[in-house]
Amino acid sequence: MEHDEVYLIDMWRILAREWRWFVATLVLVLLCTFALTHAVRRQWEATAWIQIAQVGEVPAGQDPKVEPLQRVLERLQLVPFENRVLESAGFSARSPEAGLYRRSLKLDPLPYAGPLIRLSVRGYSRQQASALAMATVTALHAVHQRLEAAPLRSARARLDALQSALQIALADRARLQQVVALKSKAGTGSRAIASLTLAYKNTEIRGLEQARLDLVDRLAPPYTYETSLPWPVYVPDKPAFPNPVLMWGGGILLGLGLGTFAATARNAARRKSPGGGNQT
Repeated sequence: MEHDEVYLIDMWRILAREWRWFVATLVLVLLCTFALTHAVRRQWEATAWIQIAQVGEVPAGQDPKVEPLQRVLERLQLVPFENRVLESAGFSARSPEAGLYRRSLKLDPLPYAGPLIRLSVRGYSRQQASALAMATVTALHAVHQRLEAAPLRSARARLDALQSALQIALADRARLQQVVALKSKAGTGSRAIASLTLAYKNTEIRGLEQARLDLVDRLAPPYTYETSLPWPVYVPDKPAFPNPVLMWGGGILLGLGLGTFAATARNAARRKSPGGGNQT
């Protein structure tokens, strides 16, 4: 403990002796921090939550999502996909905005919430950041719209077939009811056969109606939907970079550290110079 106290006392003496170097270095670092905070281009960060498209009517054991979560994440990071997003937003693939878009793109999968993907991207203005986020979602929506077209056509064709079969079955039942009414005047055997046929037709109709209702439910919005944004794109009012608090805090700490180092180095150089060892 005594050695630590001596060391701190010595350091204090060095700083007191070489205070000009300490202050000059600190001021220089703070001036650089000031220049950096005012010279660097401001960046805003937009956050969007993407809901992946789903078709509710799929074979048993198959993922209802039009594209697995991991594949969506890989697609969003493909260079050709990024180029299409940038082109749709009106930026060249080699522009500074494109470079910022590629560097700042962050994807956070939320598999237990839909699943959803939280997307973060930056731009040089609030409007630009929001536009890039929307362009990303729009491009993904277009891809998924093509992928879900075939399953949707198949499901709707099946629904049409069920509705057609149901109409035919209802017409058959109406005819059977007329036959049963006529057979009731005939023998008991004929009436029994007609009644059994009518009961079978009623069972068939109930099965068709249940299948149609199940398919209609599966094609309803809770189970079938397109890739979309559950909530609007969020862009804070203040820029994400530079952060004045962090930059000034880091600048002060760096200035104190470099100032201490400069004072210590100057003191060491003074001691090595002729006659420097006699100074206190």
